[in-house]
Amino acid sequence: MRQKIGVTISNYSQTNTSAHHTDRHTHADLIVRRGQVFMITLWFNRTLQTGDNLAFVTEIGPAPSETHHTKAIFNLSEAGASGWTAVQGPSESSYMNFSISSPAIAVIGRYKLSLQITSGNKVSSKFLGHFVLLFNPWCSGDDVHIANEDARQEYVLDENGIIFIGNANYIEARGWYYGQFQDDILNICLTMLDLSLYRRQDPVTDMFRRGDPKYVGRVISSMINGNDNDNGVLEGSWNDNFAEHENPSRWNGSVVILRKWRQENYKPVQYGQCWVFAGVMCTVMRCLGIPTRLISNFNSAHDADGNLSIDKYYDSAGKSLNIGRDSSWDYHVWNEAWFSRRDLGTPYSGWQVLDSTPQEQSKGIFQCGPASVRAIKEGDVDLDYDTLFVFTEVNADCNQWIVYKDGTRKKVYCDTERIGKAISTKAVGSNSRVDVTNNYKYPEGSHKEREVYKKACAKARGSNLTERLSEVPNEGSSETVRKPEVSGVFKLVEPPVFGKDINLILILTNLSSEYKPVKVNLSASTILLILSKYVCISEKQIQLKISYAQYEKSLTDDKKILVTALCEVMHTLEGKMLVVKTITLETPTIFIKVLTPVVKTQPFALQVVIANHLYEPVAECVLTVEGSRLLKEQLKQIFYMKPQERTSITFQIIPFKSGQRQLQVNFKSNKFRDLKGYKTLMVPDFAYLWVRGERG
Repeated sequence: MRQKIGVTISNYSQTNTSAHHTDRHTHADLIVRRGQVFMITLWFNRTLQTGDNLAFVTEIGPAPSETHHTKAIFNLSEAGASGWTAVQGPSESSYMNFSISSPAIAVIGRYKLSLQITSGNKVSSKFLGHFVLLFNPWCSGDDVHIANEDARQEYVLDENGIIFIGNANYIEARGWYYGQFQDDILNICLTMLDLSLYRRQDPVTDMFRRGDPKYVGRVISSMINGNDNDNGVLEGSWNDNFAEHENPSRWNGSVVILRKWRQENYKPVQYGQCWVFAGVMCTVMRCLGIPTRLISNFNSAHDADGNLSIDKYYDSAGKSLNIGRDSSWDYHVWNEAWFSRRDLGTPYSGWQVLDSTPQEQSKGIFQCGPASVRAIKEGDVDLDYDTLFVFTEVNADCNQWIVYKDGTRKKVYCDTERIGKAISTKAVGSNSRVDVTNNYKYPEGSHKEREVYKKACAKARGSNLTERLSEVPNEGSSETVRKPEVSGVFKLVEPPVFGKDINLILILTNLSSEYKPVKVNLSASTILLILSKYVCISEKQIQLKISYAQYEKSLTDDKKILVTALCEVMHTLEGKMLVVKTITLETPTIFIKVLTPVVKTQPFALQVVIANHLYEPVAECVLTVEGSRLLKEQLKQIFYMKPQERTSITFQIIPFKSGQRQLQVNFKSNKFRDLKGYKTLMVPDFAYLWVRGERG
């Protein structure tokens, strides 16, 4: 009688994970990428006999089946065979070496690996262990393959990022820690897929489709927000009342958010806004192996009714009215993920927009994308998914309406160039900003850009693209409004700084050969500064001063003031012109300086400097410093600043991990809320002594 076969496995975790670029993950199971060989050795308690046949079995999901490609049984094969393969290498009587490989389209997730042994008529199965299979940007057969190694390092392996915020004229860089390789993050990401509405509705089909990056990306975009009662990660809030919960501006990275989500039994974390949603989504996508980056769109439109335009309403004095659901944001942040679009064709492959900020529902769920960036640029708004919505975010026309006391509305201006400015992302290998506006649209004002806009309008009218599609403008709508023969623009006398008076000039120019009497109503935010002025112009400059006392108590966290001038040319049929300017007040800059050499496990001095430019004291000052793999706990300093005082604080830091690291600094007080600064450091394992030789 044959002795029962016993088997143990060596999975060469260090060798395999290094080859698969998964060695930064901390996980109990072997982590490998699809479409690429990994090595194992099986040790047997007895020599295999003639007639003992071996096969491997991989299984994933709640109901594994070969039909749905969630189960595979594969015998020993030759190198180069398709599908799941096992190729035997040099072996001895007590052990056998195997090279295991998965298809480049295999389902990603946590697999069970077994050995099936057939001895005559008897078939036995030996459980060998679990392994996690991820997308593989290094594999040419994988849909997420990206050819450039620097791009793979940036968009898959880099744990630190930069998010661009502010407005088109004042772009700020904010540090963000993705931390996709931190302990337990991979498990959290896989759990996220299991909690989705897609999984609940059809577990078998959901698992089968997890080999498709566009499906996985769409599911994740729905799970980062918690608006569908689906245990999503974050709840959004866009007001200033955050109660005892986190102000979105205080988040510096994704790891603490994802861990808090898990610790609170997958209840949405309060609160997030667009850059927070995008930062967390980038962590999840990179963790699973899909190349992903953040995109900031300045003057971003939110077209609630799907008519390819943003309609803004003002009263007869030029004061903004809260009518309609259309809006525009100084900036909006979303993600781009890189993969092929087999459903659309090769021209539409490459970068795809995914947006997890809950703005509008898509097919009944708060999700957005993937929308091909190429399709957006070409106006192919009928292509999946949510291309029309993203097209309007970057290229909507902006209509301005006057609402009179009797309720009648008159369109006074259509701005075809305001939306979608300075679309930005972080450069590969540096913290520089790269402008990618040309990826999304043709140059503003060009014939091609207007041609694409009209094409998008025609496609929107010709099909039921979305549940939110309503009236779409006629092709010539951008040109239907007659502009008065007067132009106007606001110009700042000096940079606007919080705590100081703001001085502007409204410059009105008469474009005709006749004198034009003009009535001007000016307003700023909710404060009516000047009721009206009558001017007769060839070119006229009107000075406007907004004092610190006027705006101090009415500002929100974004430090914005909206200034409008409603200019009515009197005694003519030319109508009205609206001049609008959004002012973002500059706040103090945090200066960070490294004073001594940085070496792993050795203390170095970090200096943080901040100045109070106000003519009043600043109280309740709290300065915090944190950095993953640099600090094991947050550093904090509490202090008070006198008027016009410059404060310098020095911290001693001992980094405990080598490599490129990001320090993040946050300052808050009774006057300034959550000012940010960051510093990227390279931490070597050893100190290097440079000796300069003497010339002979």
